[in-house]
This record gives sequence, structure tokens and C-alpha cells, in this order.
Amino acid sequence: MNAALQALSNCPPLTQFFLDCGGLARTDKKPAICKSYLKLMTELWHKSRPGSVVPTTLFQGIKTVNPTFRGYSQQDAQEFLRCLMDLLHEELKEQVMEVEEDPQTITTEETMEEDKSQSDVDFQSCESCSNSDKAENENGSRGFSEDNNETTMLIQDDENNSEMSKDWQKEKMCNKINKVNSEGELDKDRDSVSETADLNNQETVKVQIHSRASDYITDVHLNDLSTSQILPSNEGVNPRLSASPPKSGNMWPGLAPTHKKAQSAPSPKRKKQHKKYRSVISDIFDGTIISSVQCLTCDRVSVTLETFQDLSLPIPGKEDLAKLHSSSHPTSIVKAGSCGEAYAPQGWIAFFMEYVKRFVVSCVPSWFWGPIVTLQDCLAAFFARDELKGDNMYSCEKCKKLRNGVKFCKVQKFPEILCIHLKRFRHELMFSTKISTHVSFPLEGLDLQPFLAKDSPVQIVTYDLLSVICHHGTASSGHYIAYCRNNLNNLWYEFDDQSVTEVSESTVQNAEAYVLFYRKSSEEAQKERRRISNLLNIMEPSLLQFYISRQWLNKFKTFAEPGPISNNDFLCIHGGVPPRKAGYIEDLVLMLPQNIWDNLYSRYGGGPAVNHLYICHTCQIEAEKIEKRRKTELEIFIRLNRAFQEEDSPATFYCISMQWFREWESFVKGKDGDPPGPIDNTKIAVTKCGNVMLRQGADSGQISEETWNFLQSIYGGGPEVILRPPVVHVDPDTLQAEEKIEVETRSL
Repeated sequence: MNAALQALSNCPPLTQFFLDCGGLARTDKKPAICKSYLKLMTELWHKSRPGSVVPTTLFQGIKTVNPTFRGYSQQDAQEFLRCLMDLLHEELKEQVMEVEEDPQTITTEETMEEDKSQSDVDFQSCESCSNSDKAENENGSRGFSEDNNETTMLIQDDENNSEMSKDWQKEKMCNKINKVNSEGELDKDRDSVSETADLNNQETVKVQIHSRASDYITDVHLNDLSTSQILPSNEGVNPRLSASPPKSGNMWPGLAPTHKKAQSAPSPKRKKQHKKYRSVISDIFDGTIISSVQCLTCDRVSVTLETFQDLSLPIPGKEDLAKLHSSSHPTSIVKAGSCGEAYAPQGWIAFFMEYVKRFVVSCVPSWFWGPIVTLQDCLAAFFARDELKGDNMYSCEKCKKLRNGVKFCKVQKFPEILCIHLKRFRHELMFSTKISTHVSFPLEGLDLQPFLAKDSPVQIVTYDLLSVICHHGTASSGHYIAYCRNNLNNLWYEFDDQSVTEVSESTVQNAEAYVLFYRKSSEEAQKERRRISNLLNIMEPSLLQFYISRQWLNKFKTFAEPGPISNNDFLCIHGGVPPRKAGYIEDLVLMLPQNIWDNLYSRYGGGPAVNHLYICHTCQIEAEKIEKRRKTELEIFIRLNRAFQEEDSPATFYCISMQWFREWESFVKGKDGDPPGPIDNTKIAVTKCGNVMLRQGADSGQISEETWNFLQSIYGGGPEVILRPPVVHVDPDTLQAEEKIEVETRSL
């Protein structure tokens, strides 16, 4: 846990989000992991921090949710990382509305396949966030009186370590985040690539891609603009918010027409609305891989997009290395699109040096000198094409049968911070305290260009190392330490539980890496931050002030590719402030002078431009409607269910999927802002002899016919799963004898 937390703590985009945007760490879900993590980051990076910090509330919260980490048995650091990041994503995620093309308008032969959304996790309650409110108030809420100070320190070069160290001592560390939303890139992909195949068992390749199911929902129902919290009046709302939009049709009079406004209507071809979710976690760590499978009989290619949060790379052995490097030989015939082609070194000098190195290694016994494996080798093994044959044949949609195939993949979008997990096998740890195969990795300049898809919009593919988690010991005692680069002074430190030691770069490079965190590097982004910082010093009088998202500003200061300005995190689709966000609007926005806004907008685009904030009346009405709907549905259900419980022997039971029912319950109780989709009983139903029956061991509940008709009339769906208790026929003589015995018993 210590190694994992230290590695995450030294990821500037994530840490700066909690330090500069702590007011956004809001959640009604238990155990409020985001608040505990905010408290931890505030304590760790405060200028008067103590010598050590004990993350008690965070630890207790994670144990409450995930029983794996209860007790004192040893667990995997990578599994802890995944658990923590998934919990943070679930608590911090926000809905992003996007409009997608109607499937009927797509004319290409192929279509894209995407992951379905996972249902929200029902967290148990715990007392892990009792001490986090103070940290949230101290760190998260800022008055508008601080705007000038924050704007002045807006864009400091986070790579200028000497000055940054001083400035940070005065204020805080570098910045915040958000990421280039992958939604726009997915739209491009849908237009360029197409037909998806159900790969079934053929998805099992040499490697695994860890992916939190993308929060993607395909159906949008009535009242999609619902909110989970309702403001009954405008009391307590920030005085800078007006109660209505400007009367003039032009919200920004006198401005250049280049400034975008909120779009009022989708384009004609885009009909279907889809809900998607993003969070600071997905902004930083989410990447996208394009996987392609080609049938070797009909040459049909099916393509699918996969979201990943970390790459779990194999460590190739001698035979695998030989195959990888033989495919890079200029005379080798390589199938188009395979990774061998992409991995080929450029130029005859590189090839010659590689050949000499491999020849020397081959002459030395492997027991004396293990194979030289680089991180680039591991990446090449991950992206190498995989033959689908034998027991792993490909089920071709066109041929309608199993065929030999080949699978290969490339990256469509690299994340801002790339988390790499090297799959250290347990048998390597059984016989030695040192892992047998050493994987060398660069501290700077990791080039991922060879693994990028040709049509990818990504511009930057060079990464610098942030931190390394190492595994020491044997399989019976695992012990983790972390090496992290401090972003303030650019020095490396070793974190080994209670001790922290400054170390050299050579010490880090000789570490037996288990998990690596790499960050995109960009000279251009640094220059842009310096340019905007110089403009701030001019401070020309400005007639207009523009509101801009705090999250995007932090992203601008910490991301290599901040992407378009995204003010939609504090605006609704109508261009106003959603009622539920009005009470903490100061945590969401900052004000910029016009010259700074103009420069940022001309460079990054996006928007919309905002110099007037108002509470959206339309959203207020929708919120009131949805709250009334919640109350009505809940009251009727309670009444019908109470009557059902009072029945002595109901003639029929209607079964309902508990998965769907939990979603509905979260909606009517205000935990989830959106109503569930149609009732889905497909997972609890099985058809036998034409009759729909309850699947044995299904996660289901029983309701009355009246309750079923009530819910079904609102949400639709099905199928109906009915249970009829068997009627027991009692012999009249036996019944009379039993009544006689009962009478005699009462008399006694």
C-alpha cells in the first residue's frame, strides 16, 4: 500500500487535482474514498507536513469495500492500485452527454464495438471520511477574492525546478487536470473503422489488457436531464449567479465571432443521445487500443476498441526475443499491420548494433548471463500479432465457421500517464530473492511511436519516467518499495515503508521494475505555459472577464496535451449552471482577463466562452419533475409491497432481476440521478418447452402482480417470470381430525 500510494502521489496531474480542485472531491457514496485520498494528499504535500502520515481512513475505507485487503495477509501492489483507482473513478465520475450518429446513417461495411457500462458499485457505509471535511474546506473552497492571485500563478513552468520549488512553498504544487475526452476520438473511429466481430474465446491472446468497463450506456430515457440533488430555491446560491440568462440574444456583445457558444441543437445526422462518464482518473490514465482480427480465408477484418488503464506486459524469453528480432530483419516478410513491422529499428547502424549485441549474448551461457530484455522488447511482445489456430481458431462472421486468423493491435490514444505492469511470474521468485530476468527501462525518452495506429490523432508519444514499484523477496514473502522522481526538485527518492532516502539515477535504472509510471513529455507544452505566464505579467486593463474551468486550467498546467478548453463541467447543455452545482460554483471556475482567454482560445479552441453565469431555469424545472417522479414511484411501490406482504398465500409471484431493482432503488432514493432502463429479466430467466421459468440460483426478488404491472407500465422490458406455488390438496377427513385435535388442545 505504501509503495502504491507513493507512486500515485508523485503523479503531478493527479496530485494537483486534489490540491487545487479539492472542492470537487464530492460524493454521496460510501466510504468516500476520494475525501480520504484528498486528506492524505493535503497532509503529504503541505509545507508544514509531519515526518510521517498514517492513511488510516483511506485504508479502512478500502477494506470496507474490498474484502481482499482485510486482515494482514500479503497482497499484490498492482491489485491495490487497480482497486483504489476504480473506487476513485466511481466516486468522482460525471456524466458527459454526447450525441451519436444514428446507426442507419452509417454506410461503411464495418461497425465499431464498444464495452457496455458496468453497474455502479453499492458501497457499504464506514467512518473513513469523518476527518476529511476540514481538509476539503481548507483546500477546496476559494473565494473569488483570490482570483487574481490564482490567475497570476496560473501557468508556471512545472519543469523549471529551481523556481518552482520556491513558488510551490508559497502557494501549492503545480496543477490539476482533465483529459482530452476520448469521446471525440471515438466518434472519429466510428467514421473511419467499422464492422465489429464478437471474438468470443478468440479474445484470449498472449497478453491481457486491464480495462475498467467504459461507462457507456446505450439507451437514454425520459428525464435524462435529472439531477441527484435539488435546490428548492435560490437561497445560498453564489451572488455572482443571476437567476436567469441574459435577455439579449447575443451573450457576449462586442466579442469577435470566433468565440464559440454552447450548441443548441445537434447536427441533422446525429440523432441518438448517449451517456458517457469521465473522471479525473479516466482523464489521466485511460488509453484506447484498436484490436483487429483478420480471417485468413476471406480476409475479412473485424475491429474493436478497448479501453485500458494499464498495460500488463509479458517478459519475453530467449525464443520470443529471437522471433521478435528476426521479424525486424529487412529481408523478413511481415504481414501488413503486424507489430514486427512497426518495431523494426530504423537504419543499418541500429540493425548492426542490435545484431552484435544479440550475438554476444547468444555466446554466453544463459545461466551466467540472462537474456537482455528491454522495456521496448516487452512492448513489442505485447503488440506482436497473434495467430489464431487450433483450439484458438477465429469464428468468422462472414464465413460462418471457425477459421484460422491473425490478431494484432495498435494504440489509438495513449494516456497522459502510462501505467505499465510487468508480469513477474511467481516461479521466478521461488528460488531466489532476485528476479532472474532483468528488464532495462529508460528514465527519459521512452518512444512509443512504433505502437501507434496510423490514423491516431495523438501527437506526443515520448514519455519520461515518474516512478517505479519494485518487488523484492520470494513468493512466500513479497516486499514492495517505490522509487519516485520529485516533481519539485527533479531528484529521485526511495520509499521503503518508514524510510525515505535520496538515490541516484543509476540506482533506479538497476531496479527490478514491477510497475512503472511514465508521463508524456512535451517541450512545446512547457513553452506555451511560459508564454501565457509572461502575458499575465503585462496585465492590460480588460473590459471583460471570462470564466474558465478550474479543471481545464489544471490540465493546462500539468498535461502535455491539454486538449480543447472544456467549460462543460460547470455548464449544462442549455448553457447555464445546473442547479445542483450552483452552491459550489467557486470550486468549478476561475476568471481570466480577456487577453489571456483570447490566447488560450486561439491556441486550444473548445469553450464555450462564458462571461455571465446564471442558474438554468430549464434544468431547475426538470429537476423538480424528476424529484416528484421519484417520490411518487417510491410511495406507490411501498404501498403495493406492503399489501403483498400482508397476503397469507398469494396465488402468483412475479420475479424481478435484483440487478435492475437495485438501479431503480438508487434512482428513487436519489443516489443516482438517472432512471434505469427497461426491466431486464434476461439473466434470471430460462426458457424450457416454450415456457419462461426462473433460472436456478438467479439473483432475483419476488413482487406482486400489481407491483410488476406498475413498474412494467413505466419502464417496459421483461420477460415475465411467474412462479405459482403448488396447491396442496387436503383430505376432508384429515382436515376434520386436525380441527378436532385443535379444539381439544385449546380446551386443555
